[in-house]
Order: sequence, then C-alpha cells, then structure tokens
Amino acid sequence: MACVAALVASPALLPFPSTAASSTASASCSCRLRLRPAVVARAPRQQPRGRRALRRFDEVDGVSKKRRGIGGGAGGAAGSQASSPRRDRGLAVDFKEPQVAEFDDLEEDKFLNAVVKVYCTHIAPDYGLPWQKQRQHSSSGSAFMIGDGKLLTNAHCVEHDTQVKVKRRGDDKKYIAKVLARGIECDLALLSVENEEFWRGTEALSFGRLPCLQDSVTVVGYPLGGDTISVTKGVVSRIEVTPYAHGTSDLLGIQIDAAINPGNSGGPAFNEQGECIGVAFQVYRSDEAENIGYVIPTTVVSHFLNDFQKNGKYTGFPCLGVLLQKLENPALRESLKVPSSEGVLVRRVEPTAPASSVLRKGDVIVSFDGVAVGCEATVPFRSTERIAFRYLTSQKYAGDIAQLGIIRDGNSMKVQTILQPRKHLVPFHVEGGQPSYLIVAGLVFTPLTEPFIEEECEDTLGLKLLAKARYSLATFEGEQIVIVSQVLAHEVNIGYEHMGNQQLIKLNGTAVKNIHHLAHLVDTCKDKFLTFEFEDDFLVVLNREEATAASSDILKEHAIPSIRSSDLSEPYVETETEVQKTSEDFGESPVTNFEMGIDCLLWA
Repeated sequence: MACVAALVASPALLPFPSTAASSTASASCSCRLRLRPAVVARAPRQQPRGRRALRRFDEVDGVSKKRRGIGGGAGGAAGSQASSPRRDRGLAVDFKEPQVAEFDDLEEDKFLNAVVKVYCTHIAPDYGLPWQKQRQHSSSGSAFMIGDGKLLTNAHCVEHDTQVKVKRRGDDKKYIAKVLARGIECDLALLSVENEEFWRGTEALSFGRLPCLQDSVTVVGYPLGGDTISVTKGVVSRIEVTPYAHGTSDLLGIQIDAAINPGNSGGPAFNEQGECIGVAFQVYRSDEAENIGYVIPTTVVSHFLNDFQKNGKYTGFPCLGVLLQKLENPALRESLKVPSSEGVLVRRVEPTAPASSVLRKGDVIVSFDGVAVGCEATVPFRSTERIAFRYLTSQKYAGDIAQLGIIRDGNSMKVQTILQPRKHLVPFHVEGGQPSYLIVAGLVFTPLTEPFIEEECEDTLGLKLLAKARYSLATFEGEQIVIVSQVLAHEVNIGYEHMGNQQLIKLNGTAVKNIHHLAHLVDTCKDKFLTFEFEDDFLVVLNREEATAASSDILKEHAIPSIRSSDLSEPYVETETEVQKTSEDFGESPVTNFEMGIDCLLWA
C-alpha cells in the first residue's frame, strides 16, 4: 500500500530513513555512474553513514570535527594525493601546498553560491474554527537566484508564511525576503530581497533547455542531514505530464533518480553545462518503487515567470474544461463516424468553462491548434516522442484562444474557444489564506474546501457530502457548497447542537449560491423566522430577533472576534448568469481525473 503522508519542507517535522548517502556526490559514485556535472566536478569524498533510521532531525549524529583525509571542504581524493605526499606509514602534510583543491572551472563555485537556504515561519488557518489560526511552526527549504533581485522556490515552502528569511552559502546572516507571487498549480513562488548587501558579488543562474532521457542531472539544495549545501546526482528517467501534489494539477514534469529529500524543495537541478533545467519539488514514495524524484522543467518555470511579468500577478494555467475518453476501440470510432485512429471523445463539458458554448457531449476532438490528437489522448512531442493532450493546453495563458478540430455527427468542423483556469466547486486552496465563515445564532457556516476535508477527516463528513466534493461540478461562477460545520451551544439553538458538516440548501425558500450570498440573505431578511433547509430536508428554524440578540453572548462565550469573516463585509454582487443544474452535474467521474493518483507524491 502506497504511503499517503505528505513531506513538508521542514526536515525537523519528518521521520525519514537515511538513504541519501548512496546518492550523494562522492567520488566513487561519480565514477560508477560516469557522470561529471560541472557543478560538482571536485566534490569531496564523503564517508557513508550508518543505516540507522532517522526518527527525528535532532537525533542525527553530529559530524565529527576530525575529518578523515586531507583536503578541506572542496578537496577530493585526487587532490589529497597531489598535495599530501606519504613519507611513511604515517601521514605527513606539506603545508607549502594548498590544502583546498582548486576548481578546474571557477564558474562551478558561482553556481553553488546562487543557491540559498530558505527559512519560513508558517501559521496555517484552522478550518474547523475559521476565526483563528493554528499553532505557529517553522520549516526550511531551498531557493536560487534568477536575476533582477529575485529568487525562485516552491510555493509549498512559503505556504501560509508570516516571515521568510534566506541565507547565502557561506554566510551566517539571514535576510528578510518578501513573497511576490505564488503559483499554486505549478508549485512555484517568486521571492525578493530588498537588502542590497544580500546581492553583492552574486550571479544569477541561467536556464537551459528541456533535457533528454539519460541526460545527467545534479540537484543542489539544503536537505535534512546537515546545515550546509548538498549535491546529489542522477539521470533523467522520464519526461511526461505529471500530477503536481501541491497544486493538484497536471503539468509537464521531469522524473529523475537523483536523491530528493525534505529540504531540497525549491533547489535547482543542473545539466552538465551548469544550466538550470528545473526546480526540485516532490518525490514518489511507495513500497513498490524507489528513487523517483520530480523536477519542474524550465518550460513550466518560464510560463510562471512570463505570467507574472505580463499581468503583475499569477493568473494560473488554463484548461479546456472537458472530460475525455480515449478512442482505442475500432467499433467505438466507427460508431462515432471517425474515419481514422485519431481523436478523443468529449464525455462531459464543465458548465463554467468557455468551451461549453462550442463543445457538447459526443464531440470528438481531433486537433488542437493544428496539432493532431491521437486516439490515446496523446500528441507529438519533440521528434520521436508523444505526450498527453493536456500538455498543449498548459502551454497557453489565461485568455488565449485555441482552435479545435472536431467531428460532430460525422461532420468535420473548426471551432474556437477561450481558455481560462478551472473553477473548482470545492477548491483545493483557499485564496487569501483565511477561510470565510458566518455565525448565525451559534450555527457556524463555511464553504466546503479540500483543506477543511483533510482537517475534519473524511469519516465525519458522510459519503454523500464527500461524493459531491469529489464528483460534482460548479454550474455557475462563484458557486460554493455551504455547510454548517458545528453549532456553538446556546439556548437560542436548543435541539440543533448535534448538527455538524451538513450542506445548506436554502434560506427562507431561496437557494444559497455561496457563503457571501448567505450573508446577504441573512442581512436583508425581514421575516420573523430564519428557516434553513439542509440536505435531506432537515429544517432549522430560528427566531430572527432572538438570533440577532444572542450573537453578542455567543461571541463573548467562545472568544470569537467577529460574527463573520472580513471578506463578507464587502457588498454582495448578484451573479449575472446561472446554469440550471442537471443530473449530469453529479456523475460517476471524478473531478480530478489523474492517471496516477497523488497519494504517493510527496513534497520534497
């Protein structure tokens, strides 16, 4: 059974077996793999650690100050032989010779100096008690300089940050950094450091092309096991569209066999020319696989940076908004009047997607911007490779237009559609960091989100609500599943104290669109009673005046600062268009259609 636990950037939070020694940049490993990346050409020989499992980071055995061999931090075995002649069985040191081996290429040191350590303090929201936050905790990760006073790291390294600090290699001073942009889907974040002293004498890394299979790759960062910079080596094992664990999206990814451990997140991966080919960000852990790490390629990094430069913020990766089926079966293609082994069948179109105006169930998509789509939902990639059809949409930007070649009822035609980021009915991340909430007579209303589900545990939500979260689609922009998470006991809500995690359907006969709409309905209500209709026709009726009067007592009793979240104080804007719900909005196909589940993908 695959492991489900998530690895965060902090090494102190994770039990992890000490397996990195087999893949660190030692001289013996370099000869065996025949790899010689420029950045680790003269890496020091390291003594292998024992195989004792590391239960906690503070239990790692300290490194002895007495080093075996001569040569300093950058010296290798060859350097020791050249500068330390043996006169007898004992070891004599010639102090006239330099004790630190020189690099063949001075650029190597500059590459390593561009990689910094990130220290982040996090305060995550408490989704069960949305008016407060959880206990503060700290983590560490990696980042690197990309020029123009900016650093690049992973989004999960600075998630829910309250303070971000960075430290250069060989420096004992930490500098305050500011988060400029977060790309949740692509798991990237852009940092800036205003202190000019931090940038003195530094050079940014240069990005390289997308690598090929079996190309050498070197991962640099600050993982667990020590405080100094770490270098691991391997090769490119696979390049394909990969599920991103943090953003729950499918984007291009590079699979490598170099060791990626907690703390490596945000660190660069280099090719043999010393060019950055991507950002380390996650690993795949299971009992049936090992040495599977993932790197965000430069194509995804460039999309993130160009998006920020063009719009001044991160707008996201667009999608077509359709659920597809492969057309491998000849009889299926014949029934749909598809003349050749090409195309994919449209099973469902998301109502909120712009493509819903030009595509419909039963259409067959045979091309995307002139690129032919195969019957296995793949498209040509480079010269002799093929890749998932989703790759083409990920190359677009929000608002771009795509031309689709389709077959409808045996007739070929061309249609155009605008591509926009996906609108999730149950979002995977909460914008703004703090969840929305509304308290009415002790009833705590909040939108259903994936972080809430993870915090509450699936067993407490019920199968019906979980099925809606997993399979339902938003029928109009801004739609939310509003639930009552709990009831704060008070005499005004006697008989309803047992309620929890139930979906609200209507208030006084009006369907509730989202949490902001609910606040608007409560504020504008003039009736004597507030009648809440929940799933399965469960009714809650409250006297409106008594409910309003009880609010101050409930807030005081539970030390709650406000009856609602700050975002609900803004004026409510009525939704212009709404799509009528149909039976197809709740089907048998998951909203996130991953070919490989994300349960085993762990943050590095």
